[in-house]
Amino acid sequence: MSKARRAKPDWFMIALPLVALAACLWPTPGLTGGPLHWDWISTYGVSVVFFLYGLTLAPEKMKAGASHWRLHLVATAGTFILFPALVLGAGALGEGWIQPDLLLGFFFLAVLPSTISSSVAMTSLARGNLPASIFNATLSSLLGVAITPLLMAWYTHSQGAPMPIGPVLLKVALLVVLPIVLGQLVRPLLSAWANRHYARIKMADRVIILAIVYGSFADSMASGIWSQQDPIVLVEIVAGVVLLFGTAFAVMWGVCRLIGFDLPDTIAATFCGSKKSLATGVPLARLMFGTSPQLGLVLAPVMLFHFFQLMAVSVIAGRLAARPMTDAEAREATKKDKAGTPARGQTAKAA
Repeated sequence: MSKARRAKPDWFMIALPLVALAACLWPTPGLTGGPLHWDWISTYGVSVVFFLYGLTLAPEKMKAGASHWRLHLVATAGTFILFPALVLGAGALGEGWIQPDLLLGFFFLAVLPSTISSSVAMTSLARGNLPASIFNATLSSLLGVAITPLLMAWYTHSQGAPMPIGPVLLKVALLVVLPIVLGQLVRPLLSAWANRHYARIKMADRVIILAIVYGSFADSMASGIWSQQDPIVLVEIVAGVVLLFGTAFAVMWGVCRLIGFDLPDTIAATFCGSKKSLATGVPLARLMFGTSPQLGLVLAPVMLFHFFQLMAVSVIAGRLAARPMTDAEAREATKKDKAGTPARGQTAKAA
């Protein structure tokens, strides 16, 4: 048996905190209306991110997992119902000592869709239901384009600071939905090119996200948002992220087992339903909050949740991957070995 490859460090995971730190130390280049017009890069870069998403979205990969409607219902409910309910419950219990801006950031985190790449990769590693994971994570991202702004509009209205939902939805339509549609329309022409240059496309996507993060934190620093915060706020965010993920993951796993899902379906539903997408969250936050100084504080829980979910689910997936194979899995592995392809879970490549 060959030794498992040592996982290479993800440069994006390293760059993300460094970019935020750079904005704190040297915010001037990233300021809205500044000399580099960084706000233009951030605003129109959103369209590029979602065009690339539409270009690389392969509908044929979703078909195999589309029939697992009970799994998709549970995972989607976890993403868009369980998470907001947990944050609202924490807000009610902690009323008076959880500051509103921080709660706003956690609610924004709670209404984000699931992440695609890591959900699929970790489900594959853990030998879960991979086709269902691909379908659900993609479905979640598409639903989030509409559900996330609508839930945020409801929340801000309930807090007495209504978000102008009409202009926000118009921005989402023009800068998110339209680029996704255009990406899908040109996919038949450019899919071969996109497959050959997938690594470069992914890098371009991540660079734009880093640019948005830099501009957001730069504006927050210039407005004094972070200087007004007690240093303990970072500890509170970390504690909140750990508690939110742990509770959501445990509830999702328990519900899946309670209603009779087998282990592969439980893995897929829980891994998809307990994750949140930084790649979708950062551009959507830019569209919804614009150049508001709050944006840096809103993105902080999203960024920390991204780090923690990857570390936690990697450990969980590794433990699940070590379990003995069932007879059905052994037969599948044998067939794939004879065909010259790796067995599921041995090479977990993100979709």
